[in-house]
Amino acid sequence: MATAEQDSVEMEFRPGQLVLEIPARTEFVSLVRVVVAAAAELEPDLENDRIDDLRVAVSEATTNAIEAHGLSGSLDRIRIQCNLADDEISVVVHDEGVGFDPATVPELPAPESPDRLEHESGLGVHLMQMLADESEISSGEDGTDVTLVVYSSKRRRRP
Repeated sequence: MATAEQDSVEMEFRPGQLVLEIPARTEFVSLVRVVVAAAAELEPDLENDRIDDLRVAVSEATTNAIEAHGLSGSLDRIRIQCNLADDEISVVVHDEGVGFDPATVPELPAPESPDRLEHESGLGVHLMQMLADESEISSGEDGTDVTLVVYSSKRRRRP
C-alpha cells in the first residue's frame, strides 16, 4: 500500500511563476482574466491601466486558443503561464491546435473608416499587438504559443 508521501507528485516551483491549465471551453476565459490580473497585481510598479491591457490581450489569446482546439478536435487543456520579473510580466498561452502564420492576418481598415464595421472578428491578434509591449506568436508541431509581455513603470514602453 502506497503512503501519501509516495503518492504526492513532486513539482518544481520557481518564484514569480504561475501556471494555469484550463479546459478548452469559453466559460473559463473569465477565470484566466482574473488569475492573470491577480498575478500582475503582485508587481507593485505595474499600473492598473497596464494590468487592464494585459487582461484584454490574454483574453484574446485564450479565446483564440479555445477556437484552435475546437477546429483541431483537441481535448488537451490550454496552458497559461505567467512569469513575473522585476520590471515586467510575461504570459504564454499554449494550445495544441494546428497553428497559423501570423503574417497571414490581414491588415484592418483604420478605426474611423466605415469599412472597419465589416470586421466583426479577426481583431484579436491586432489587439494583442496594440495592448502588449511585446507580442510573439509561434506555431509548431506541438501547438501554438502566444507570448505577451507588459512592462512595469520602471521600464519605458515602446512607442
